[in-house]
Amino acid sequence: MENKYKYFKRDISWLSFNYRVLLEALDERLPLYERINFISIYSSNLEEFYKIRVADHKAVASGATESDEESVQSARELVEEINREVNRQLDDRVRIYEQKILPALQKNHIIFYQDSHVEPFHQQFIKDFFKEEIFPYLQPVPVSKDKIVSFLRDNRLYLAIRLYPKEERKESPILESSRPPLYFVMKQPYAKVPRFIELPCHEKNHYLMFVEDIIKANLNLIFPGYDVESCYSIKISRDADILIDDTASSADLVVQLKKKVKKRKIGDVCRFVYDRAMPHDFLDFLVDAFHIHRDELVPGDKHLNLEDLRHLPNPSKSLHSPEKPKPMKLTILDEKESIFNYVARKDLLLYYPYHSFEHFIHFLYEAVHNPETREIMVTQYRVAENSAVINTLIAAAQNGKKVTVFVELKARFDEENNLATAEMMQAAGIKIIYSIPGLKVHAKVALIRRRGLNGEKIPSYAYISTGNFNEKTATLYADCGLFTCRKEIVNDLYNLFRTLQGKEDPKFTTLLVARFNLIPELNRLIDREIALADQGKPARIILKMNALQDPAMIDRLYEASEHGVQTDLIIRGICCLIPDQPYSRNIRITRIVDSFLEHARIWYFGNGGNPKVFMGSPDWMRRNLYRRIEAITPVLDPDLRNSLIEMLTIQLADNQKACRVDAKLQNIFKKRTPGTPAIRAQYTLYNRLCSNNTQQPKNQPAMSPNNRSHPHGFPRPT
Repeated sequence: MENKYKYFKRDISWLSFNYRVLLEALDERLPLYERINFISIYSSNLEEFYKIRVADHKAVASGATESDEESVQSARELVEEINREVNRQLDDRVRIYEQKILPALQKNHIIFYQDSHVEPFHQQFIKDFFKEEIFPYLQPVPVSKDKIVSFLRDNRLYLAIRLYPKEERKESPILESSRPPLYFVMKQPYAKVPRFIELPCHEKNHYLMFVEDIIKANLNLIFPGYDVESCYSIKISRDADILIDDTASSADLVVQLKKKVKKRKIGDVCRFVYDRAMPHDFLDFLVDAFHIHRDELVPGDKHLNLEDLRHLPNPSKSLHSPEKPKPMKLTILDEKESIFNYVARKDLLLYYPYHSFEHFIHFLYEAVHNPETREIMVTQYRVAENSAVINTLIAAAQNGKKVTVFVELKARFDEENNLATAEMMQAAGIKIIYSIPGLKVHAKVALIRRRGLNGEKIPSYAYISTGNFNEKTATLYADCGLFTCRKEIVNDLYNLFRTLQGKEDPKFTTLLVARFNLIPELNRLIDREIALADQGKPARIILKMNALQDPAMIDRLYEASEHGVQTDLIIRGICCLIPDQPYSRNIRITRIVDSFLEHARIWYFGNGGNPKVFMGSPDWMRRNLYRRIEAITPVLDPDLRNSLIEMLTIQLADNQKACRVDAKLQNIFKKRTPGTPAIRAQYTLYNRLCSNNTQQPKNQPAMSPNNRSHPHGFPRPT
């Protein structure tokens, strides 16, 4: 029997989210360089998408790998659909860049040259700069089909050049076609020369230029004795996924990862991007010479790798954005107040990046120096380089504390950093538990186990977060972290760590843990709302997540909608649930893209007027619900529960940066009703938290539309 319910395709839904990121570049209310940065973020996101998702589909389409989720034919069709949508979006990116961004720069007296033609007063500078700063690092390599073909590195920019030997002048002109063309590729010197060059000012104007345009303007110096016909940018994206034996032991997994991470840069080609102005015969030659499949071709702009725009120099003082507010420190946790003492009296909830991550570092620091600390237990998924969290854990081990850290080695693109920090911690005496075969551990939890000096019982402390223990992303991602010493949560968390060590089949009374009691409890909560709706009582669900993809849970939400349960989804990225259908008429999808990356997972169930609120690490994707260890806690403190409900209410009321996602995956901006206040959720929440923090630090600016950061692609969220 065919399922009456339908779903968006996961990857097409993700492209809708990334297009929403690009739309920020159109917002003229934002500082100009913030708009430019969103083009960079869009481009960076798209690059990773091709390296992972599209590469996987192409492997299935070619028959190289098998998939339970798609056939060879469906994979081919999906890749074609992805490329069509990406090409449509890239046309918009070109339009935004050329028709909006470049004129806005010029209006602010910044002339950004877009080709090799420059004003006469810059021509000598261009030639001298090329000779002195660029020429020594260039290495043109000839390309001859089946004879001389160089290896193109992943995500590096190359210039493809076609030229002809110069002919001695004769009475009759020599036709170009009578001379055999020669082809070269030349990698741009990434490490030696900046991508963007500042040229001397002239009158009131500042000037910028792409380094490849400076190279193009001086090709005659590189190829004396030749006529350079044309030159175009190209680049390769390679498959960056790492296929490992997920059932291997920890020791074998470490060996596998060390070998395979090194091969990431030489993976199979998944995308060949080229300047769309390149003539067909030139492109045909490159396709044949480098053995490129036609379905790997993606037409690009004259200038590729626009993710580099985040490094675009800003020579105009008038365009500098105001300093963004620093994360606030809670006055209830001043230097004299022990976090242990505060949490012993009342649960504590932090909102990052509005609150300072230093509070968590201080929490660990207290554990290091507290004589009653018996053991510190932490999960590691993505940590910052030179991490203060890791350094504090090392200090704890050196201070004689027992420290246990579960390290997830399979965190994509963080494998090397996780291996390095794990080996460093191990050398300091920390007990390291590596990945569980067949599973990823995505839970973001910490446990401080304590015992009185004379054996008496004293509180231990649990910390459950929606984000990683990463002080860098804690300034960029909007997350929540809960501190508690409630015995039921502490005991459950200890059981979870014992499970990670393979010591027992756990029983959880309060925490919801994926692969154990999470899905049964979610079904029970949804059933409760359906029963209320059937009785004619208010029934309400609000789910805030990064992604919603699991068909089984989507079906439950469709079912709830059919019974009249009012459901709001605040989904930043992938959402496979289709709104505005007969079976989803009571479901609305909100997407917020703003200064900080919305990363928190918060779930609200009305429960007949006695609401239940949960927070933790999982999205509702198959991988999170069935193939990962995730941890979710109920928020039991009434004040903190109400605070999270208020946050959800603010986000649903956003009429500045919130979009409604419709049945065609369009981002429809929510309009402000005349006479109602402008609500920009992130700023409204920040200012609300400031007002609740009774003694805000001096000179702390309020959050305004010009106080921005840009985390939607840097570094990689999870």
